[in-house]
Amino acid sequence: MKKHILFIVGLTCFFSNAQNINDVLLYSKDNTQGTARYQAMSGAFGALGGDLSSLNVNPAGSAVFNNSQFTISASNYNVKNEAYMNVDFAPKTSTNEFNFNQIGGVIVLNSKNPNSNWKKISLGFNFDKVQDFNSEYTASYNTANGIDNYFLSFADGEQLGLLQIQNGEFIEEAYLDIGASLGFGSQQAFLGLYGGLINAIDPDDENNIAYESNATYTTVDQEYRKVTSGYNDRYTFNIGGQYRDDLYLGASININSIYYEQLNELTETGYDASSQIQFAYFDNFLITDGNAFSFDLGAIKKINNNVRLGASYKSPTWYRLEDQFSQQINSDLADNEIDFINFNIVNLYEKYTIKVPSELTGSVAVIFGTNGLLSLDYSYQDMSKAELRPESDPSFESQNELISEELGAVSTFRLGGEYRIKQFSLRGGFRYEESPYNNNTIGDLTGYSSGIGFNFGPSKLDLAINTYSQDSKESVLSTDATPTLNVDRTNTNVTLSYTVNF
Repeated sequence: MKKHILFIVGLTCFFSNAQNINDVLLYSKDNTQGTARYQAMSGAFGALGGDLSSLNVNPAGSAVFNNSQFTISASNYNVKNEAYMNVDFAPKTSTNEFNFNQIGGVIVLNSKNPNSNWKKISLGFNFDKVQDFNSEYTASYNTANGIDNYFLSFADGEQLGLLQIQNGEFIEEAYLDIGASLGFGSQQAFLGLYGGLINAIDPDDENNIAYESNATYTTVDQEYRKVTSGYNDRYTFNIGGQYRDDLYLGASININSIYYEQLNELTETGYDASSQIQFAYFDNFLITDGNAFSFDLGAIKKINNNVRLGASYKSPTWYRLEDQFSQQINSDLADNEIDFINFNIVNLYEKYTIKVPSELTGSVAVIFGTNGLLSLDYSYQDMSKAELRPESDPSFESQNELISEELGAVSTFRLGGEYRIKQFSLRGGFRYEESPYNNNTIGDLTGYSSGIGFNFGPSKLDLAINTYSQDSKESVLSTDATPTLNVDRTNTNVTLSYTVNF
């Protein structure tokens, strides 16, 4: 009989690849993308303004423009990953993608009243790609922690009768029904049973709650592959104004559009010769989409002709997200119909909210007339205040406790400079961002940038190279701290921007 693709709305339950502390950090990152000039100076624009991407740091930046302007930017994104476990060498995986990452404009309305304290009003719109999620890495290693342990951790204490296929029920129907009625843990225990990795101690007793592995090994060989793709795009609507000759004020509303895919593939071999299982694989596929909202307030003060100070507040960002999750498994002892549980059988989860904490930024810039400038930004964000909602969900409550314990305050420093030689501008920058973790799960981020620009008068052309690196530790299976992979990641963006003045 033909089996149909099934969809079912599941309970709001915690599962291994989403709705946890990792998602809070995934969506909280701002990877200093934007115009080429902005990237070339590592985003140090909090006291400068005059660039459309400066609205990301300080919304008062739009009021600094002397005339209306339009900018479009395109970037080539290169991500290099090296994943390894207890070895000195691992193959490097590289991905490349080309995208238009910034489009925006600002309209400057100068006051027609020479006696007015308000010299001008600015109205701005800017699209920025905050994050490009395209990345991939592979790892090969030997470990004493096999896939069977993942399923045993969920199966322990589960009543066998509730995990079995009922009369007249397809295997994929049972998989979805168990996930919806009993939760993610019971669903994983079901996969382990029918995937052949584990078995009940007493398979004839429906009240059985003890399970054992079908695999025999001291260590196993695992091949792991993780592929991610998607985007976090931000649309900024801005208003700014210049008060007298030395104060710029601004406010922005930000709306984000998010789409994220994550594929995890795990293949296992290397069992003992006497083992009933000689081969197994377990794959997981997650799709997340949604939107987000935040607002910014900021000010820039001219102390004199050479020094400017900036201050800005970014509100908490509220992400409203929805997950689709699917799995597939197989082994030497799997049920004959196990292939009907595949990526077409989708668990739909209720929408949930991630609250990313507010951020404060202080900035100072020194202007050397028409020769150049130096700019420094400092930002502070307390990631321990991040939250998953609704808080009434037991799994979210435990994750929020983990967030408050594991995460801490993050300080970010951005330094940028520009030197002008007639129509040419030479630029450079440095960025340092502390790890949000209190332990070494994720390392500090360090970035360098450089660029060049040419001013044609009514238009400008800018080029930037922006590279940053960060190390992290990632668990292959969610239930264990081991095996833990060391992942060294380097991102390099090459960006070209074209600006037209009106």
